[in-house]
Amino acid sequence: MTTDTRSTARLRHDPLVRGLGWVSALLGVPQVVAPGGFARALGVDDAPRHRATTTAVGVRELAAATGLLGRPHPVWLWSRVGGDLIDLTLLARALKNHNGRGLGRTVTATAAVSAVTVTDVYAAVTRTRRSTPMELTASTTVTRPPDEAYTLWRALERLPEFMVHLDVVRVTGPRTSHWQASAPFGTTVEWDAEITQDVPGELLAWRSVDGADIDNSGEVRFVPAPGGQGTEIRVSLRYELPGGPLGKAAARYFGEEPHQQLDDDLRRFKQIAETGEVVRSEGAPGGKKARSEFPQHPARPLTEDELKEALA
Repeated sequence: MTTDTRSTARLRHDPLVRGLGWVSALLGVPQVVAPGGFARALGVDDAPRHRATTTAVGVRELAAATGLLGRPHPVWLWSRVGGDLIDLTLLARALKNHNGRGLGRTVTATAAVSAVTVTDVYAAVTRTRRSTPMELTASTTVTRPPDEAYTLWRALERLPEFMVHLDVVRVTGPRTSHWQASAPFGTTVEWDAEITQDVPGELLAWRSVDGADIDNSGEVRFVPAPGGQGTEIRVSLRYELPGGPLGKAAARYFGEEPHQQLDDDLRRFKQIAETGEVVRSEGAPGGKKARSEFPQHPARPLTEDELKEALA
């Protein structure tokens, strides 16, 4: 049995894939049969250009439905993601040029498409078997000697304090540990890891063992900073990002940029090494919980509840 055949058989019985196929069918039929009425239901008028656009979107939905229900393949899931982004662009334009009549319906439609987009991206990434090798590097300088910086990092169970997507690291042996991390789009991945090099005060390297949800490895070097001004922390991470290049692009679009994550992790490590804790600001009062918020937002005063939580 070929890989494509196995993939088709697996996806044909996948409830989420079939559900999205029926969503495409239920959306496509009325858009093709009654484009004017569908446009009015979205809160826009049924001008000729709107009817033509609605019909084209309906044809696209029916094509996706045929693929997902007939011969499912990740390419049909990614076609839905692409279509969602087009739909959001069209709805954003409609909101910008709206005359006010039916505005509530257009806003509701935009919110619904946004929610469906998240589901489509999740389905496409998690149902795509291909992966993309990623190699990340970052560095920072802390005002602590190499031995102290090494000791802090070597306490593996403390890594989630500054590595925002790590949920739990549990030491299982002198050189082994179990890791659990939050992945893009609300998923969780786990793996067992082993230390491959351990030179106190200089180097710590590790890699995942067979059976990991995501194959990964990494190393941290602790180099004396020039003039005895602390320690340079040099980190290299390598892992297989699920979903292939499209999954990588989708993760970046939804705020899961790996390079930025690593830079932020090292910034938090620097804070812990130098002050003993991660600083919580008015711009991100939730600390690690801020990862569930939109990645960037303007600084603002704390609410009463946030201030009470921060002080606690």
